[in-house]
Amino acid sequence: MHIFARLTRRSVTATALGTLLCGALLGTPLAAPASASSAAAAAANPTITVPPAGSRGFPFLAAAEDLGSFGYTESEYFFSGTATSYAKSNLWASDGRWNVRASGTAAYKSRMLVRRPADPAKFNGTVVVEWLNVSGQIELSPDYWFQREELLRQGYAWVGVSAQSVGVNGGLGDIKGLKGWDPARYGTLVHPGDAFAYDIFSQAGQALRSPNGPDPLGGLPVRTVLADGESQSAGFMTTYANAVQPVSKVYDGFMVHSNSAVAAPISGELADTLLMPNPSRIRTDLPVPTFVVLTETDVPGAAIARQPDTSSVVHWELAGTAHGDQWAYDLGQPTVVKSAGSAAPSADCAGGSAPFNDGPGHWAMNAALRHLASWARGGARPPSGQPLSTVLRDPATGLATGGVRLPDVTVPTRTLTGLRDTTDSGVFCGLYGARDPWNGDSDPWDRHNDGDPSDPNFPLTAEPDLSRLYPTHTDYVNKVRTAAQNSVTAGYLLPEDATAIVTAAQDSDIGG
Repeated sequence: MHIFARLTRRSVTATALGTLLCGALLGTPLAAPASASSAAAAAANPTITVPPAGSRGFPFLAAAEDLGSFGYTESEYFFSGTATSYAKSNLWASDGRWNVRASGTAAYKSRMLVRRPADPAKFNGTVVVEWLNVSGQIELSPDYWFQREELLRQGYAWVGVSAQSVGVNGGLGDIKGLKGWDPARYGTLVHPGDAFAYDIFSQAGQALRSPNGPDPLGGLPVRTVLADGESQSAGFMTTYANAVQPVSKVYDGFMVHSNSAVAAPISGELADTLLMPNPSRIRTDLPVPTFVVLTETDVPGAAIARQPDTSSVVHWELAGTAHGDQWAYDLGQPTVVKSAGSAAPSADCAGGSAPFNDGPGHWAMNAALRHLASWARGGARPPSGQPLSTVLRDPATGLATGGVRLPDVTVPTRTLTGLRDTTDSGVFCGLYGARDPWNGDSDPWDRHNDGDPSDPNFPLTAEPDLSRLYPTHTDYVNKVRTAAQNSVTAGYLLPEDATAIVTAAQDSDIGG
């Protein structure tokens, strides 16, 4: 296979997006190691209360789908107390070994959204605590949507935490935070600023371990508590793992999904992003594991922070994936619209441009979550992944080279990329990557220019002919089956997801 380099406007856009999401709109200005499983947490234990019904009768980000059909319940709780802010207490370098000191305290009251098995016998003992993302100026739960199949089928509890000021108090969007969305329900919430977000997140985890008030988990026996953040929240997760976890000792493991090269500032002030180490790597001396997962969209802005895998840090870079994708959009959009209506964030992609990436990001995240949960309980370290190149691409298919490669890219039927031309599009469009079906260059975006995912620049290359790649349907299915089994053996794909992939291939009309 001949490889050639492509450095286009799409690559530049991806790098700019990574920089934007690293510290974008961190919130409003400030108001004034032993195993975490067994160690006594240093975080304070907040008071838990049940919120009023409010004027809408449901919490913000309440699931649009029927969780009961999966054997799950959804509920919301407030938690309150006194939060601590932190400041640097030594010179912070790229190795992530960052010391902090307490720099202030402030009263707070925030909320957590809880989804858990209704039957205690179905609970697997692991709670995933997601730092809700506020890049779109409202709270979103991207990793719940990426990992939703694994969460619900395996009996995890999931908790979304309102850690940041924008989510509670509002920012630049039409919805002025939870307090503006439903004052009758959320009017008593208090967020003193993002300098306190780290300790608020610590206290949320502590509340799940030792509830002071109504138990958000309904008495479920908790063995493992994992922290999770995607995109901007992953920047906070990096700083939390490096600087706060050694102090709080609350979490048993970290999922850092789609972070950039620079972590979020400990001060919570956007301008202080410039004072953070560049690159900001994960410290390697934590007694709990950290799993870093990057998509194609993220790699241009995060590659400088690459580091060797160790006994406590593993990285995957996923070929054919995007920061946001069709899977997460389709799962999440009904829930977002249920709460936000017309104020829901929009990708705002230009008309006639390629559709969203619909690649294997969710399959990889399912596997990563199961690996992390086992690893945090003392199981084997997950397999390492190869570095991904978004510049060196296969000229015949337009697919990136290297990285973790699942059947969508090893037995391809379309171009999948985390990069896209964002001309005449909104800023969030670039996060969704692109897909380009191989249909003889018959799509309106198949113009052999920067907007053509399979062939963005000279020399002109026709899309692959599926009938030549896969002379018969049986040939295609057999290749998918082999690729899926190889991915399972390598540890990058779960067996039940491999079955779903093979079934989809059997049900397709590809081949011949």
